Amino acid sequence: MTGKVLIALDQGTTSSRAVVFDLEGHMLSQYAEEFPQIYPQPGWVEHDPNMILQTQIGALQRAVKRAGIEPEQIAAIGITNQRETTLVWDRDTGRCVHNAIVWQCRRTSEMVDSLRAQGWEETIRQKTGLVMDAYFAGTKIRWILDEMQLQKDAEDGKLCFGTIDSFLIWHMVSGHPHVTDATNAGRTMLFNIREQKWDEELLHMLNIPARMLPKVVDSCEIVGTLDPEILGTPVPVASILGDQHASLFGQTCFEPGMVKNTYGTGCFMLMNTGDNMVDSRSGLLSTMAWRKGGKPSYALEGSVFMGGATMQWLRDEMKFVKNVAESEEIAASIKDTGGVYLVPAFTGLGAPWWDQYARGTLVGMTRGTGRAQIVRAALEAIAYQTCDLLHAMEKDSGQMPKQLQVDGGASANAFLMQFEADIMGIPVVRPQVLETTALGAAIMAGLAVGVYGTEDELKGLWHQDLIFEPRMAEEKREELLHGWHRAVERARDWIEH
Repeated sequence: MTGKVLIALDQGTTSSRAVVFDLEGHMLSQYAEEFPQIYPQPGWVEHDPNMILQTQIGALQRAVKRAGIEPEQIAAIGITNQRETTLVWDRDTGRCVHNAIVWQCRRTSEMVDSLRAQGWEETIRQKTGLVMDAYFAGTKIRWILDEMQLQKDAEDGKLCFGTIDSFLIWHMVSGHPHVTDATNAGRTMLFNIREQKWDEELLHMLNIPARMLPKVVDSCEIVGTLDPEILGTPVPVASILGDQHASLFGQTCFEPGMVKNTYGTGCFMLMNTGDNMVDSRSGLLSTMAWRKGGKPSYALEGSVFMGGATMQWLRDEMKFVKNVAESEEIAASIKDTGGVYLVPAFTGLGAPWWDQYARGTLVGMTRGTGRAQIVRAALEAIAYQTCDLLHAMEKDSGQMPKQLQVDGGASANAFLMQFEADIMGIPVVRPQVLETTALGAAIMAGLAVGVYGTEDELKGLWHQDLIFEPRMAEEKREELLHGWHRAVERARDWIEH
């Protein structure tokens, strides 16, 4: 296998990326292409499916060129993706019938309220591990079928539904396989993660024809070969993982109780619970970790909708920073926010609150409040939201994690990581390779094609960079968290409904 490489296609919310790794887990090259966000109405978010496909193929081709490798050297490709984002396309032409409806989109909130009023909440929680929310794919499918008047076409088998992984594979793999893996299927509100199958009762609930759903495969499985037109040679496509599950795997959180948090567009904390599906009573989700050899592994998950997206808001809408890196310097220039809290509930609140009617709130301002206080409050808000997730996990699992392993773009921000350790009271551990989402998809593909034999081999691919030790007094920590929770209450249920 000398000279072989693994590639991850990392299709995210704001960009499509491809990352090339050697077999020791070192990043050889990467290429990312951003694409536009579409906001048709307040609270609605869409993507152009053609842009997603074009940017992902372009990123792959350029990453391979940048790495200076021949396509024949690629041992396998793994796919990891933004989850819940929903596409429906024509089975004959591959053309989408509507823009992709993004995971952040709130357009089906009223549909969710209606299902809740009909008493579906506990059934969904028991079967899928999810709470009822517009975040998940099921109601998005229903909305597209209604809006485009396509129910009969769906029933006749003329349409395919897929999350991003499914869409990319259909278009990029020879023979147009219509598949998804268990981690992505588990984010639809239609997949029974206990029984590992599409659930007839839940399909009936939303009147979604089973014929439009993809086949559910393992996360670690060869699903076909890349269309030779893309790189000039067929390459095995050998893993599919939703982005947060890929990150958990890339952080080598293989044992129950290990926890990671990814700071991307949103923040996503997962705790491995092994073969035990833990029922959350604290506002977390029970979800798939991954599925290998037909055997499911489970996780607890907390989702924060606005992580790095909060910093993008500071940069793009507020013009408070020129780039995200500048926020660290500004936040460190003052000793505190002066009592200012930002609750970035721009698209509602995720775990543990699950309030789709919450909206962004800035509280505690005085005449002395300026740009620095608001920038610092935005960074602190990311840490506070993550801390809420950790405490919910402690309640559900009965154990406080010894440390938090972190990754994603914002984990490069030393101010944020130190404040995170301070407000949680446990060490925050950052790896040398922050691209653990891509790494997880790549090494999972390596397992599938036999580049690696066991998970133990993979542990040697993870290397520590820095540990941020907590240094805040307990009394100060409690005071700050008390203020944060008061601010959250003021943001909740803001939209009248």
